[in-house]
Amino acid sequence: MDVDSIKGYLRGKVSIICHHNADPDAICAAYSLEKLIHELDPRAVTEILYPDSASQLSDRIINHFNIEASTHPRIVDADTVIVVDTGSLMQLEILQSLLHRDSAKIFIDHHSFDPEIDKLATLYILDETAVASCEIIYDIWQMMKIEPPKEVAEVLLLGIAFDSKHFSIGTSKTFRIVANLLELGATLSGIREILQSTMDVSERVARLKSAQRMILYRVDPWIIITSNLGSFQPSAARGILNLGADVVIIAGNEKEELKASLRSTEEFHQKTGIHLGDHLTKPLSEHYKGAGGGHPTAAGINGYGDADALLMEAADILKKILAQSKRVL
Repeated sequence: MDVDSIKGYLRGKVSIICHHNADPDAICAAYSLEKLIHELDPRAVTEILYPDSASQLSDRIINHFNIEASTHPRIVDADTVIVVDTGSLMQLEILQSLLHRDSAKIFIDHHSFDPEIDKLATLYILDETAVASCEIIYDIWQMMKIEPPKEVAEVLLLGIAFDSKHFSIGTSKTFRIVANLLELGATLSGIREILQSTMDVSERVARLKSAQRMILYRVDPWIIITSNLGSFQPSAARGILNLGADVVIIAGNEKEELKASLRSTEEFHQKTGIHLGDHLTKPLSEHYKGAGGGHPTAAGINGYGDADALLMEAADILKKILAQSKRVL
């Protein structure tokens, strides 16, 4: 990636798209990129889009920083469509239609390489070593030789904090970027206040229900948990992981839609080589006619079908991979 290869696209009419259920890294990357576009071209017209909704935490970030984001495109004939933090075209759902126009198509991501995206993209900026897409956006600011203002520094730090699990994972480059953002005025106390949340009663009840319904599989030395839950799947998955599971898969049907959240420990990923986004959500999302993807230790699926069937299939895939893997202890 060089300055000339991207700078020409960061002007004019630009639509910036996040994946479904946009998480903080996606929202923060989109907003920081939008700010950079206006630094480069003050007359630019921009919009931030996501296909259905943002996560609860992302909604809090959107409100805190007064970010304008919508599910409804307003720009007609955009010069450039930029997709951030999205590892699969299916994750764009209805907004995929914006990619069938004559606009330049830029993808900025840190997930696994996707051949469909590569085929479609005018420019595919991919860094699989980055812990968050916000790292890549920071790099682009640096390439343009523009110093991010304090607010942008704080937003970038938020995105990195979220995807690094509050800085529990990352590379030496990650922490150099974090140090630079702190020097620009971002504060750990500031982002901690935004990221910390108090669970309401409905979320606490959902977590308890998921624990009550869980099915335990033992594939020595690993503990795999599945549970059927119709809401708060990511929160419940994190909760059960903290109870001592190595892998957690929570799925449920909400109206006509099937939603699943997958989590594993870093130790499980390191010792087995199993990448939840690649090994589970990609095949499962195809089978259940939806969108799926994510990271080695955190992934999600939106699709259609029976939640119990997905849970059984996911457990079977895991058990089969573990049985064949030579890396299991």
